[in-house]
Amino acid sequence: MTSKIIGVGSYLPSEIIPNPFFQDHRFFDEKGNELMQDNATIAKKLIEITGITERKYASNAFVASDLGFFAAQEAIKNAKVDPEKIDYLICAQNFGDVPYGKNQSDAVPSLASRIKHHLKIKNNYCVAYDVLFGCPGWIEGMIQAHTFIKAGIAKTCLVIGTETLSRVCDAHDRDSMIFSDGAGAVIIQETHDDYGIKAHLSASFTLNEMDYLGFGRSYNTEDQSGTKYIKMRGRKIYEFALSNVPQAMKKCLDDSGYKINELSKILIHQANEKMDEEIVKRFYKLYNTEVPENIMPMIISKLGNSSVATVPTLLSMILNNELPKHHIKKDDIILFASVGAGMNINAIVYKF
Repeated sequence: MTSKIIGVGSYLPSEIIPNPFFQDHRFFDEKGNELMQDNATIAKKLIEITGITERKYASNAFVASDLGFFAAQEAIKNAKVDPEKIDYLICAQNFGDVPYGKNQSDAVPSLASRIKHHLKIKNNYCVAYDVLFGCPGWIEGMIQAHTFIKAGIAKTCLVIGTETLSRVCDAHDRDSMIFSDGAGAVIIQETHDDYGIKAHLSASFTLNEMDYLGFGRSYNTEDQSGTKYIKMRGRKIYEFALSNVPQAMKKCLDDSGYKINELSKILIHQANEKMDEEIVKRFYKLYNTEVPENIMPMIISKLGNSSVATVPTLLSMILNNELPKHHIKKDDIILFASVGAGMNINAIVYKF
């Protein structure tokens, strides 16, 4: 017995934010020194490194739990399941609900509880809780749901990843140009056939790496509000990911019993285009194999980095034929992988 995906859904905010949106921003470094480069040069370098040309921000009226609700509705509809039959509703998120224009996060009750309420699920034994695991949170939620199913304490689970990172960005930090909003969701269910999750792996590096991504004051020293924003030690994260993610992917694939040439797609967290490309290149190098063409779909150029939402959104778009160059067919072997705050890494090998 294992578990398989029977429905997918996503929510892409309607507000498109192109790179010129940041043209008039004043950017500072971590020491409070204003950057001398003009913003057009900064935006050009952003494209070269991350591939991002635009991103999506949530409507001012919505918070992260709203976006998660919209994605969950789509997944339930796609799966054709009775929501009252859902045993676990797991919501991956990192910053709670942050209303537009506010600087305080609200995460009690949990976003999962709020989404269950919006879905009007009456079943009190549908357990709703949040997962805080950095960007790998949605994959971790999938692993937890799979574990519940394998243990026999659940048959059907709804796993959501939702975030409004635009609400926790420092407008004076050029890293703010990377982040975006969005949500993705999946219905996963018990199965006795040959399809579904074949292997999984999770790891937390906390001894020396814990503070590579966290919260900090604005880089603009004129800001005396005390508000904290998402902050990254970009070079450290880049080096960490390249050193550790390929090995984790290899261990997960080896544990599954499948060979490297049997992989059809790699769905990796959309954090940074060049970083993701180098991770996959190093992963294949571990097998002394060249990277196959079209193995790694990317949506970051138009959607930015929406943290826990990137992987389920990517999966939903492929299965709903919204990415013309990428398809998943029966018997395809897919490797999911992510890296993020913690520092955490995880992976899943899945047979469709």
